[in-house]
Amino acid sequence: MSRYVGSSWKKSRRLGFSVLGTGDELKKRAYGPGQHGQDRKRKASEYGTQLTEKQKLRLYYGVNERQFRRLFILAKADKETVTGLAFFRILESRLDNLVYRMGFARTRAGARQLVNHGHVLVNGKKVDIASYLCKVGDKISFKGDSPLKVVKECIEAALPVAPYVTVNAEKFEGVYTRKPERNELPSEIQESQIIEYYNRKL
Repeated sequence: MSRYVGSSWKKSRRLGFSVLGTGDELKKRAYGPGQHGQDRKRKASEYGTQLTEKQKLRLYYGVNERQFRRLFILAKADKETVTGLAFFRILESRLDNLVYRMGFARTRAGARQLVNHGHVLVNGKKVDIASYLCKVGDKISFKGDSPLKVVKECIEAALPVAPYVTVNAEKFEGVYTRKPERNELPSEIQESQIIEYYNRKL
């Protein structure tokens, strides 16, 4: 299954969760899309609930189904950290996510475009793979002496910066300083449901 490229607002309303992380999608109409969006009150089955939680997290990070499953398998193999937190940490260590978390892009999709077009450096080397998994201590910067106008605008807008990264706004660079804790990640996601979903599949 390829990455979803349709309306994020429609998906957010369907799931009852802001996949963009801003909450703007649900401010005006906090119910499902379509003519009968307000009438859909049927209680979801256990499997339906698990599927919804999986879709919420997958769309939140903008990961396609194949990648998402592969990353879950990596998280499950981590014997030092509970699977749910390990999964979150792997998703957070993606290069496109860290560019977004450092405030260099307004959305993860925008961050992904910066990476895919070859504008981003990791430890001084160009990396154009959005799914590249960074390690703690990696430095993220931009190609050339002067970064793109869109990056400068994001810095000037003082977008929120995650507590597990540090950013030097003057040099347009940041460092992934530590792994995030669970309370620093979306509380609306029930990762236990996602684990149950994949336990059925794997």
